[in-house]
Amino acid sequence: MSAKKTALTVLSAALPALLVPALLASPAYAAPTPPVDGKGQPPKAPAPPASMSTVGGSSLGQPGTQVSLLPGAPALPAHLTGRSWVVADAETGEILAAHNAHWRLPPASTMKMLFADTVLPTMPKEQVHKVTDRELEGVGAGSSLVGVKEDLEYTVHDLWLGVFLKSGNDAVHVLSAMNGGVEKTVKDMQAHAEELQALDTHVVSPDGYDAPGQVSSAYDLTLIARSGLQKQDFREYCGTAVAKFPGKQEPGKPREEFEIQNSNRLMTGAGGLAPYKGIAGVKNGNTSMAGATFTGAAQRGDKKLLVTVMNPDGAGANPVYEETADLLDWGFAAAGKVKPVGELVPPKSADTASLGSPAQSHENNVSASGAGSDGGIGTAFGVAGGVLAVVAGGAYAVNRRWPRGRGRRARGQV
Repeated sequence: MSAKKTALTVLSAALPALLVPALLASPAYAAPTPPVDGKGQPPKAPAPPASMSTVGGSSLGQPGTQVSLLPGAPALPAHLTGRSWVVADAETGEILAAHNAHWRLPPASTMKMLFADTVLPTMPKEQVHKVTDRELEGVGAGSSLVGVKEDLEYTVHDLWLGVFLKSGNDAVHVLSAMNGGVEKTVKDMQAHAEELQALDTHVVSPDGYDAPGQVSSAYDLTLIARSGLQKQDFREYCGTAVAKFPGKQEPGKPREEFEIQNSNRLMTGAGGLAPYKGIAGVKNGNTSMAGATFTGAAQRGDKKLLVTVMNPDGAGANPVYEETADLLDWGFAAAGKVKPVGELVPPKSADTASLGSPAQSHENNVSASGAGSDGGIGTAFGVAGGVLAVVAGGAYAVNRRWPRGRGRRARGQV
């Protein structure tokens, strides 16, 4: 594969031509229509549970908005409609504000962050794979596709571009096959989620396609994104705005290629939105059952934030991005002016006695049989710094700072 065919085009303030205002209106993948009541109307939105997990702090187990404003702190944005959201400092792990942080909801394609964080370290990006019919059989009806075709060869690098930019379920299924199959990949993902203490997460499909019992939370998605951002390749892919993807191959001719754009509207400026200054990823999703979901990472100066928003009200794809942008603006303005309401916990393997006991899973009969596997975590924390996706003339890297002092990671509760 030539350098041209695999070259990345990375978003930069110096490259305004990449900010293509094309409409990327198709959902990350399709799903069955939600149920209706006896009058043919959608049922009323459910209320959050009265008691949720307390992983990361007791306040996070309470329904509603959790924030502790100090003098001079800005008020939270008005008219936030997301069922669940989290604003966190990506470096320290401090949660600046949250709303129903541990509400377990369908994650849509944001589940692909866990897929990537688990599988990405297991195979070299230069590896070439010839796709078979069988590897594409399990792709759900109406899925978002990057355009992977049977009997053609792709590098692992190509496939990851398809996962991150186009949320391609076809690419996910091929990579899952290369990882030993969908069933093994789901077990690996569940084991990795438990290692990260993302204990609201129950994995059923590796691509996030709606399935009974498949859930995550704004807290877990933020935790998973923070883990993924330890990996240079993860940062590179999620921060790529435009890339070339291999197309048809005719005998005796150079292989065709076509352009793919990132469906993250805060990155590309699609759908009438302005690109968000300092945006660096991470992943969006949208299904009928999950609504719109998004986890975004951004940097201003030395401050790096993560925001996750799940299922806001409003038509179209823009509300989840608009509310994320509002929360990022608030987080940058509020840094140092709020008392954290919780924290993103370390992985279980990073726990020490001085920091208290590890959080305990509150899943019922859904633990992965491969819980002893590291799912790629061994290399996740070896990557620090480096040249990343360049956004607004800078680079985004997350170096974890584990919380110190008394153990605050309370055991998870239902």
